[in-house]
Amino acid sequence: MTVLTSLRAAACCVMLSATPLLASAGTVTGSVRADQPGPVIAPELYGQFMEQLGTGIDGGVWVGPDSDIPNTRGFRNDVLAALKELQVPVLRWPGGCYADIYDWRTGIGPRDQRPVTLNRWWGNKEEHNAVGTHEFFEFAEMLGARTFLNVNVGTGSPREAAQWVEYITSPTNSTLAQERRRNGREEPWKIDFLGIGNEPNGCGGRMRAETFADLFRQYSGFIAPHGGTTMIASGPDATSAEWTRTTMEIAGEHLDAFSMHYYTLPTGDWSAKGPATGFDEAQWLATFERTYMIEPMIREQSAIMDEFDPEAEKALVIGEWGTWYDPTPGSPGGWLQQQNSIRDGLVAAVNLNIFHRNARRLRVAGIAQMVNVLQAMLLTDGAKMLRTPTYHAFRMYRPFQGATSLPLQLDSPGYGSLQAVDGTAARGRDGKLHVALVNIDPDTAMEVSLSLQGVQATRASGQLLTADAIDAHNTFDDPDHVKPAPFDGARISEGTLTTTLPAKSLVVLTLE
Repeated sequence: MTVLTSLRAAACCVMLSATPLLASAGTVTGSVRADQPGPVIAPELYGQFMEQLGTGIDGGVWVGPDSDIPNTRGFRNDVLAALKELQVPVLRWPGGCYADIYDWRTGIGPRDQRPVTLNRWWGNKEEHNAVGTHEFFEFAEMLGARTFLNVNVGTGSPREAAQWVEYITSPTNSTLAQERRRNGREEPWKIDFLGIGNEPNGCGGRMRAETFADLFRQYSGFIAPHGGTTMIASGPDATSAEWTRTTMEIAGEHLDAFSMHYYTLPTGDWSAKGPATGFDEAQWLATFERTYMIEPMIREQSAIMDEFDPEAEKALVIGEWGTWYDPTPGSPGGWLQQQNSIRDGLVAAVNLNIFHRNARRLRVAGIAQMVNVLQAMLLTDGAKMLRTPTYHAFRMYRPFQGATSLPLQLDSPGYGSLQAVDGTAARGRDGKLHVALVNIDPDTAMEVSLSLQGVQATRASGQLLTADAIDAHNTFDDPDHVKPAPFDGARISEGTLTTTLPAKSLVVLTLE
């Protein structure tokens, strides 16, 4: 089954179709049903992920309290301010593959006395462990984010994990809680989400599904967080129906959520993934085609979970997602540095649209990664920092956090095997109707006409993100080359919203 066929057959809150016979080239029609509210879009679908990897934390988030770069308790002020604009709902740490080699005791106590360890997964980089348990939870508090902690299953033990959780969350006078107090934190922290394992079929231990499911049962039996925690079982890198079914059969009654991972590789080849810039239109199209593959995967995972949990009490989580390209030429091996172009901004928007359509069970996600690694929000170089097109897409989509999804039907011309225009609609917590539209066609503008049903609106305002080239991106010399601009090109008349989407663009509108 093709990706487009899967999307059309299983559409939930948005019906998508490439129908050139029904809509002439450049013309998109459809409707928004504000009178048929769907699931709430969990804010945690906009989660962020930071791993001890390259300069993702060291130099990206953390510079230390003695740095000449302005900081608050060691965290960069520019990065803090930019992330606060996004209203980051949840933050995941310490990994990733790194989680399954991480010894939590290397990251507590006086920083100048913490051991130096080697990052086996990411270039054998020397880690001085300046950012450990206390720093992570303090950073999450600064951002106002909920916490997603991954414990070590690959090289750890249930005892180590249970002790770490007690150290963090216990309000008692236990030895571990007292140790936390001696290290500077009187009150316990709350672990909102606890990941048991990370990609256990690969870097997390090369396990079979049966092995991991039994280990999950064991870990969940010994870990007892105070304050209430969502316990997440890890799935493999990408998705496996067999893995999910086995986990649900063996450990389903012990888990609160199940996590899948999926990355967009333009070529589909891990040995030659494709460049972040300097690509041609064939790779532009391939990137979006591979991005859309996540939707039938989400629906397959949800369908399996429905067999064991028909009321959708247990959540589906996408612990890691985003674009993964060949690293920036000349960058250190294993640091996963890559540039971020308008392509990435539109990929982010497409993924968020997909997440909204599947919000009944999908309730947490984490883009990989927050700063300087893979599809980053921010890039830093010494004292310099810039916002990427992906950052701008997340910022534009902020009204959708916690909004109520609404059915959006679109009839769009095709682009390759896909529809050229995708979108999402929701009623925000502010009571207003918000509509986002993405045109992935890099050459053709699209005239859009949407019938508005169940809403009385007379005007629309919004923002536009587009660029002059398919690989346009921001640099430290030109940090605002790609950024949103005010958009006043939408009109409402007699219950119909009309607008024109430029080629390769994202438009987010608020209707009042």
